Amino acid sequence: MTYRDILYETDGPIAVITLNRPDKLNAYTAVMGAELADAFHAADEDDAVRVIVVTGAGRGFCAGADISAGAASFDAAQGTAAFGDTRNVETRRAGGGFVDAIWRCRKPSIAAINGAAVGVGLTLTLPMDIRIAAETARFGFVFARRGLVPEAGSGWFLPRIVGLSQALKWCLTGRLFDAKEALAGGLVTDILPADEVLERAKDLAREIAENTAPVSIAITRQMLWRFVGADDPSELLTLDGALSMDLGAGPDVKEGVTAFLEKRPPAFPGKASRDVPARWTAFVEKAGGP
Repeated sequence: MTYRDILYETDGPIAVITLNRPDKLNAYTAVMGAELADAFHAADEDDAVRVIVVTGAGRGFCAGADISAGAASFDAAQGTAAFGDTRNVETRRAGGGFVDAIWRCRKPSIAAINGAAVGVGLTLTLPMDIRIAAETARFGFVFARRGLVPEAGSGWFLPRIVGLSQALKWCLTGRLFDAKEALAGGLVTDILPADEVLERAKDLAREIAENTAPVSIAITRQMLWRFVGADDPSELLTLDGALSMDLGAGPDVKEGVTAFLEKRPPAFPGKASRDVPARWTAFVEKAGGP
């Protein structure tokens, strides 16, 4: 696939999406957002893709929105880069933008944060499932320092990832913080040298792809996201038990158990595009989200 502001390639079962404006530290544009959404839809529809990794070209991950228009950078009426015309960008699904595309994706996603991730350059990683960062990376929810509010659904995602107290501290101060603080606060799971970030993300992606069932993963990632804020486990207890019976009668569970007993890698036949139980699909459609 050919895009303007991102790159999309596959490495075996891994789709690698690279934010590709290295001369601008991969500053976000409306085109980048539309292309990111399209790439996630493409990966979601491709059963050969098991995991999605997102990283940045050059020394940055994403330095935030493109502010080349100066004080008018966030004035949509001016047609600036952050809110520009995306009518010529290919889209596989209308509405929702990149947040919806990442949130609803049936494939897990990993952010390989190789450098600065600020503003939307950080919030775009929050709907992803795992974040790995370079030791030299800098982070910031800087919106209040620009007269803005946290966007891209981050007011919903961030407290669920790091807790309300930590989310408030970072968003209310709007200050930059380093990778050690991001790790201590639970925003990222690992920090390591910048030149090792992408390969670590790919190693984790391969571990998922080689050992887990696509249908199980499709349900599991959304189940955890959707029920993290539930008042009690009652609805989930009703749902997960029924899902276990649905899946237990199917070929993936038989293969998983047989592979374990035979001490060999599993070869799960199920496909996320077609084999998710109707019970879960109905629940998602009714629940909406996020």
